[in-house]
Amino acid sequence: MKGKVVNKPLEAKKASPLLVSLSAVVLGLVAGAILIALIGKNPFVGFDRIIFGALSNLRRVGNTLGMSTQLILIGLSVAFAFKTGLFNIGASGQMLMGGIVASILAYYLPLSMNRFLYLIIIIAAAALVGALWGFISGFLKAKFNVHEVVSTIMLNWTAYWLVYDWIQRFIVDPTIVVKSKPIETVHTLRADWLTELTNFSTLNYGFLIAIVCAIIIWFILEKTTLGFKLKAVGSNKFCAEYAGIKVNRSIMISMAVAGALSGLAGLTYYCGYSNIMEMGKMPNEGFDGIAVALLGNCSPLGVFFSAIFFGILKMGRGSLAATGIPTEIADTIIATIIYFTATNVILSNFWNERFKRSFEKKEEALSLALEKEGKADVDISQLNKEERDRLIKEGMSLLKEKRAKEKRKEA
Repeated sequence: MKGKVVNKPLEAKKASPLLVSLSAVVLGLVAGAILIALIGKNPFVGFDRIIFGALSNLRRVGNTLGMSTQLILIGLSVAFAFKTGLFNIGASGQMLMGGIVASILAYYLPLSMNRFLYLIIIIAAAALVGALWGFISGFLKAKFNVHEVVSTIMLNWTAYWLVYDWIQRFIVDPTIVVKSKPIETVHTLRADWLTELTNFSTLNYGFLIAIVCAIIIWFILEKTTLGFKLKAVGSNKFCAEYAGIKVNRSIMISMAVAGALSGLAGLTYYCGYSNIMEMGKMPNEGFDGIAVALLGNCSPLGVFFSAIFFGILKMGRGSLAATGIPTEIADTIIATIIYFTATNVILSNFWNERFKRSFEKKEEALSLALEKEGKADVDISQLNKEERDRLIKEGMSLLKEKRAKEKRKEA
């Protein structure tokens, strides 16, 4: 019989977003290992090659960070919109618009221009154009209740064909008519000190821009009234409107900020990681960013590390070919992780149930220990942590003995 517990300072833990995300990653890796094993290959060799391809030397690390840069910015874009209850599926179009405007400026601004001033111009231009492209969806949503998924998909293809036309009209490479002319290195985001530091990798100032953006987005969401209003609209726009928050304005601001981040992603990709634009190509990063945001639980810090993780998988998959393992395995792992992330309710319930059982076991152990010492009615809140831990440890032994006796009786 349990002793009476007057006050219970113990509380069952709840599954944290970090634990849920890590669980999705582990399950995705396990699924990948099973697939590799099914085709007769060693999963450990496969994972070793992925790590080797992404992190084995400074150049590979730099290339991985360079590839992760766009994923960080797109992930932040999608996450920021999510916080306001919006689904920004138009990051690809916003990325294209930021990239094409930055590329055109890169070709036509004089090479003699002060580099610092030049960088400020192309960064501002890419952000503003991306913001405008996102604002259009926000405006349509706020004023005419056009669902942002519909408008952003349509704007993706509008941007696609604008880029198709503008490359031919302004910056086409006459020798390869489906591509733009290469941008001079001095007009990209490449920096000699970063290139030399990482043994001539693709790492560039874009990675620093992504870090700054992550900090700014965190500050806006967590430390400003604007961030509070945006999150309030995302939680319940009707309650937010009742509280005096201008919902329509919040929607337009949210989509504009999301668009600006995607526009910067276009800048860092087409004028940093690469130095050309191709006609007829929709960037996959716009959709990969959705997975990054989901895995990162839409928090700036989570998005940052989630993007790095996906960057490792994407950069390292090329090394799988040497082992005879299809490179598509890496994409399958990513897709599986996304699937498990999308089922976060199931994962949360799983861990919450485990924590609840552990809590109940500790509670019962504590009760048995107090009962043995004749303190069944003690106010547990008066016990310090060390005393409580001691009682739980003693109670665990008593509980073990109790269950052993019950098993013997049943036998």
